[in-house]
Amino acid sequence: MISQSATDKQREILNAALKLFVEHGFHATPTSKIAKEAGVANGTLFHYYNTKDELIVALYVDIKTRLSACMNVGENGHLPIKEKCKAFFIGALNWGMENMTEFRFVQQFMSSPYLLMLAPEEIQKQSRVAMDLINEGIKAKVLKKMPVEFIHTLLSSQLFGINQYLMTTKPTPAAQKKLIEESFEMVWGMISV
Repeated sequence: MISQSATDKQREILNAALKLFVEHGFHATPTSKIAKEAGVANGTLFHYYNTKDELIVALYVDIKTRLSACMNVGENGHLPIKEKCKAFFIGALNWGMENMTEFRFVQQFMSSPYLLMLAPEEIQKQSRVAMDLINEGIKAKVLKKMPVEFIHTLLSSQLFGINQYLMTTKPTPAAQKKLIEESFEMVWGMISV
């Protein structure tokens, strides 16, 4: 078990890495700079993460785990598929708007070679909620019978694009809510039967 102080040090390292990777990119951020920003010795960073690559992947997994915890649609089990999908979609967009730095990191990570470093089990774990929801929709003949991974990729790309648009345009809360609702209906039209 990791001691509380170790957990705090790891959290400081992850927070520093997040800030610096988003500001400067993966390659322009040396581990020495991350350690300095975290207020730990470079050796301490390497005690927790053997390489910078391992740190980058660990940070992604940490962020996606926290996002997945917010996206639990299981509590909406009694709702129709469309309402479950809508809750998931709106929840993901709201999370992105409330966690802009994490959102930007995930965006960076998803279009980098580091994505290939994720273990297949980790990918399945991180996308389980969405994949289960998509499978449920296909089985119920509410969603188009297409490969689950394709629908997941389509939804993910739409979420990234809409979130990027919202971050760039900074609409009023009322305009943002309306845009999110309209966006969901457009996406729903693409994937529903």
